Amino acid sequence: MSTGQVDAAVDAAGQIRAWFVGRLPDGWFTGEPEVIVDREEITVIGDLPPVKAGQEAAGEAAAEGAEGSAETEADARAAGRSRRFREETREARVEMAREAEMRFGRKVSWGVLSEGRKVMFTTLSVPVMTRLRQAERRVLDTLVEAGVARSRSDALAWCVRLVGEHEDSWLSSLRDALRHVEQVRAEGPRS
Repeated sequence: MSTGQVDAAVDAAGQIRAWFVGRLPDGWFTGEPEVIVDREEITVIGDLPPVKAGQEAAGEAAAEGAEGSAETEADARAAGRSRRFREETREARVEMAREAEMRFGRKVSWGVLSEGRKVMFTTLSVPVMTRLRQAERRVLDTLVEAGVARSRSDALAWCVRLVGEHEDSWLSSLRDALRHVEQVRAEGPRS
């Protein structure tokens, strides 16, 4: 990706974030939502207000009534609160997503944070082509044979998630360094 393309992508991501912050109804989230943008998808994740005392008691009663449930009370509150938000905001979210998809040419996914737990409503699964040497394919095949993954595709997705979970700070530093490189390039002489 050239410097011009990176600059355009950064500008577009900033415009998308600003559009959603301006477009979202007041009161949906406790602060500004996290808006994550890549080539195919825009993901909007907002913090829901905490469950109020009267609602908390109802959530606890529902959690106790569930037979064989391994969810903790907080998990049950988060699930109930997220579900309620999803249902109550569905029409507005769908309308906003359609508008954004037309305007920005990307699909929109939604999620919330409730009681410290992230719940995603919709997400894309985008195929990504790659070339792997035999040693790398054998790693994927071992994961499939061991029952960790159903297919090579699932195994590769599992590996990417694992790296993302364990190397988050390293990946953040790398992204910051790339932004700095692009900034230095932008400040340099134009050809």
